[in-house]
Amino acid sequence: MGVRWCYVEGNGVLWGTEVFKGEGGVRMFLGTHTPKVDDKGRVILPAKFRSGLADGVVLTKGQDRSLVLWPIAEFEAAAARIREASQSNASVRAYSRVLFSSAFDQVPDKQGRITVPPALRDYAGLERECVVVGNHHTVEIWDEQAWQEYLRAQDDQFADLSEEVVPGLF
Repeated sequence: MGVRWCYVEGNGVLWGTEVFKGEGGVRMFLGTHTPKVDDKGRVILPAKFRSGLADGVVLTKGQDRSLVLWPIAEFEAAAARIREASQSNASVRAYSRVLFSSAFDQVPDKQGRITVPPALRDYAGLERECVVVGNHHTVEIWDEQAWQEYLRAQDDQFADLSEEVVPGLF
């Protein structure tokens, strides 16, 4: 697959319009897509995301009633960070329990579909209309109406947040 990308000199990160994994680079998922949830609870992943997810994925509860689709390597790295956190901290234990108990691992089928288990569909309010959102190294799955409400609430703050989150970016 001809993946388009360019090298950003200052930080060595590869940026692109499609999913990629390069020498010293990172995977990046970009864009907003609107597939449907079928009658069996499956979602077709955007074609440009599939190569980055072909080795397997973990689907978990996310923030704001969304679902997070992790490439298996990214989930393993996040799990290692959680494992290093102090288990004597009640918040760490609670977060760990909820995250791992809600996690489902799978490999997308040949058509690029994943199955969203009923418990996760209920958590995210997924019925038929959904939105699949690239979020750098993960993919989020939202109920379409919840995503639109989230965007409306965040749009006004977006410009102000850039200075807080990444000072000097804009």
